[in-house]
Amino acid sequence: MTKGLVRYQHTGGMHFVTFSCFHRQPHLGSPEARNLFERSLEVMRIRCKFVVCGYVVMPEHVHLLVNEPARAVLSTALQALKLSVSVQRNERPFWQTRYYDFNVHNERKRIEKLRYMHRNPVRRGLVGKPEDWPWSSFRHYATGEIGAVEIESFWTAARREEAHLSQVSKARPWAPIAFSEDAP
Repeated sequence: MTKGLVRYQHTGGMHFVTFSCFHRQPHLGSPEARNLFERSLEVMRIRCKFVVCGYVVMPEHVHLLVNEPARAVLSTALQALKLSVSVQRNERPFWQTRYYDFNVHNERKRIEKLRYMHRNPVRRGLVGKPEDWPWSSFRHYATGEIGAVEIESFWTAARREEAHLSQVSKARPWAPIAFSEDAP
């Protein structure tokens, strides 16, 4: 481990994570590579049981805003994610071995990190507006669009609540209530 590198995990909090392709080469430079990364992220999200609050896949690096996985420690989940991508690609080596991790302790920092991620493709000149970069969670936040990766947000919570209410109404059809003037 790098001298002085301290990771605060097992806190139950969110983590802003960054990791890069080997020597910052653009191994994620093609739409196919970025789509593969998104598919692998979704598989690992389900397998390791963690929440993705935001992400962006850039040509040579990735930013994630995630919580701590229920079925693994964060470092193991990230290692599995990186391995999943690299074994499906020809570039060798694919990833840098380490990752950067910043603990997100409050709502202000969460929003700051989401804005940073979503503006990254614009700052780099890859697109003119964040919504033009399909490999991020921006469109989900802007419109509720369902993408390749499930994003935990207001939109997701609303859909979950709607599905729950739909299941409840199917399980217990409500009978109309007859009111009469004799009723107390």
